[in-house]
Amino acid sequence: MPHALPTLSTLRVLGVLLAAGAANAHAAPIAVPDARGITIQLAVPASRIIAIAPHLTEIAFAAGAGDRVIAVSAYSDYPPAARRLPQVGDGARIDIERILTLKPDLVLAWKSGNQASDVSRLERLGIRVWVSESSRLADIPALLRHVAVLAGVPASGARAAGAFESEIARLRGRYRARAATEAQQRVFYEIWHQPLLTVNGEHIISDAIALCGGINVFAGLPVLTPSVTLEAVLAARPELVLGGGSAGGEAAFVQRWRRMPLAALRAMSPRHIAPDSIQRQSPRIVDGVRAICASLESRRNERHRR
Repeated sequence: MPHALPTLSTLRVLGVLLAAGAANAHAAPIAVPDARGITIQLAVPASRIIAIAPHLTEIAFAAGAGDRVIAVSAYSDYPPAARRLPQVGDGARIDIERILTLKPDLVLAWKSGNQASDVSRLERLGIRVWVSESSRLADIPALLRHVAVLAGVPASGARAAGAFESEIARLRGRYRARAATEAQQRVFYEIWHQPLLTVNGEHIISDAIALCGGINVFAGLPVLTPSVTLEAVLAARPELVLGGGSAGGEAAFVQRWRRMPLAALRAMSPRHIAPDSIQRQSPRIVDGVRAICASLESRRNERHRR
């Protein structure tokens, strides 16, 4: 008995499937450079992503790839959806075995926050790892765009990046005139109190201080987050102390500086900055920049009233 000829609708469906297969066969692989100078290549967009730093969890969600994130690091508490995901360790140590069990096709890592040995081991085990680092505010939109491309959602990443750039440009324009007409305010930024830790000029917080018209008094130190003494702070002559890493929140931070043993230290006008808004290299850093700018502006107004 002769075979029945395919219908016109069947031929159309076959044509669409063949065309799609041909397009996929000739599609160029995804290639995105990382902070090590290594280009990470994927044959298809990543659909199972693990972020092993809290800010990279935020970046993935902000870029529109939140539905592709299957696990995160400890302290990944934003956005709220991230709290429901399994955790695979923190910056000091990640759970390699659990990561292997989850079978990710991409891990997002932080160059200065994750252990290089953990990253190397993951790669030796065949897992692709894209390593990032942000030292300037302009690096945040690049992170959003790169992660979105790796996840196959470039349009949403571009929108998020554009929104961030617009807000930073607005803040820069608002405070540029102030910075140009007045002497830069000398700022000490505290990221932790015991030991007393600050940031150098390569840190993204230093870039935020500069945008607002301030100068980081420890910008010239060689270490990204150096430990300093109170004597060194006194010698650096800051007129404003910013920070938020101290245990106890705003009240503890302000009171500790107001109870310093030397009057010169007590006079440095401490202002609290919510840590997660400035210490995470994600779009939320805009909130931290606003807070820094507002603190410098308030200090300028105080100086003018004298």
